[in-house]
Amino acid sequence: MFQGKLRFGAMMIFSALSLVCGPSCAHAQAQAWPQRSVKVIVPLGPGAGVDISARLLADGLAPRWGQSVVVENRPGGDGVVAITAFAGAQDDHTLLMSPTSSFTHHPWLYDKLPYDPLDLVPIARVSNTIVAIVVPSSSPINSLAELMTMARA
Repeated sequence: MFQGKLRFGAMMIFSALSLVCGPSCAHAQAQAWPQRSVKVIVPLGPGAGVDISARLLADGLAPRWGQSVVVENRPGGDGVVAITAFAGAQDDHTLLMSPTSSFTHHPWLYDKLPYDPLDLVPIARVSNTIVAIVVPSSSPINSLAELMTMARA
């Protein structure tokens, strides 16, 4: 199990390096693509931040590519449902747009997955996500430490 996780980590590093080192090769191959409609699978429901970003990108890419770009939401199962659908598609016109947390933690959380994490190669960072912990303004909590103390009690 550990070797698989180590291999997955090495694959993630290699993928990041290939983004930096190989753009000219990727550009040469991408010129004839897409040949038909593109499907973008999103592991979250409609209205989620990733869904909105995917739809904005689809609206901009469709006229540029001269092909339709369809966003398909596949929420549930900690992202495993969408990732399994993507991996099973084995189609170069099906993409996955997902927070990296939807798949990078799977090898550490699950002993058995319905997909091989090594089949996933991140190719682009689309956005940054800011996560905040908030309480109602009427709450007596003024810090994360106070929230933790209250939660432990």
